[in-house]
Amino acid sequence: MSQDFLHQNLEDAHNAVQYFANFHLPANSTPVVVVDGPRHAVAKPWLVITIVTIGRKPEFHYLLQVVSRFHRLLAECGDACRHHQLFLCNVDPNPRTHEDAMLLAKFIPSVEHYDIVSENLGTNLFEKEKQDYAFCLERTLMTFDPEYVLMVEDDAVPLPDIFPVLNQLLCVRFPDTPLGGALYFKLFHPERLQRYVNPEPMRILEWVGLGMFAGTILSWTYGRAVEQPGPSWPTFVFFALYSMGLVELVGRHYLLELRRLSPALYNVVPVTECCTPAMLYSSDSAHRVLAYFAKTECRRGFAKDTALYYLLRHSREWAFVVEPNLVQHVGLYSSLRGDFDEPKLL
Repeated sequence: MSQDFLHQNLEDAHNAVQYFANFHLPANSTPVVVVDGPRHAVAKPWLVITIVTIGRKPEFHYLLQVVSRFHRLLAECGDACRHHQLFLCNVDPNPRTHEDAMLLAKFIPSVEHYDIVSENLGTNLFEKEKQDYAFCLERTLMTFDPEYVLMVEDDAVPLPDIFPVLNQLLCVRFPDTPLGGALYFKLFHPERLQRYVNPEPMRILEWVGLGMFAGTILSWTYGRAVEQPGPSWPTFVFFALYSMGLVELVGRHYLLELRRLSPALYNVVPVTECCTPAMLYSSDSAHRVLAYFAKTECRRGFAKDTALYYLLRHSREWAFVVEPNLVQHVGLYSSLRGDFDEPKLL
């Protein structure tokens, strides 16, 4: 499966390259780069999608995959997304060597964190990652002053329903208070960590509720089939436990896929720790995150995702995760923890 995934990823990379190869720019066009503050000519958008990128494994073209998919989905979204804006944040220490980012700078507004060649960045890559993330978030707020910021890492490809779901959440479910007062919405959580046998109490209650519902239906059906005179508690308990075991073995994330039938069916539950491929902030909550990052130093074992979760646990903040995922994490080669000769799906 890992090799199949890598081959599919290479095919998607080729398609993304072809997508941008079909764009025709004027001969004298220059990159649209934001350097020293707000671009006053840009109308204030409602939602800015900021893609944080760094160069790695060029043959996979992760960044081109992400931007091409966002570009397609925004075009399909039409008037509902007319106040959405793509923004590219290049945090590569040698930004001119990030060829995909330099190409995309011709199409969308972009900014670079470092000079042409940056040295002496230190050995704490986790702190650098946090500083890069904070820079991109801050520059997004300075440049566009949006209502919402969607921070996306360059290996998180959006799924087709991302914009209908975001519109449902922001305009229908939480129309008055941005994000319902939450610090952020997390749009991705690894499938391997979405199972019922996890330390989140709410999932245990969901699991038991599912077992009771399925147990009731199955025991009633069985009773009708064998012509039992009345309900049987042992039969109900058996089918309830059977249903709970079956859905755990199959995988909870497959059950969550049923919610994709409609944006209104997507679930919003208290957030769990781990991973920041796609994070949605309101303008106010983004400023609170920046203030917290300014007085926090990340390190191995305390990366930026852990730091955000620590903030929730030691303050009066809360956050939510959207289920099922709204992005697919396609990057098997990490820029933070080093590349691997033969990466594996987990």
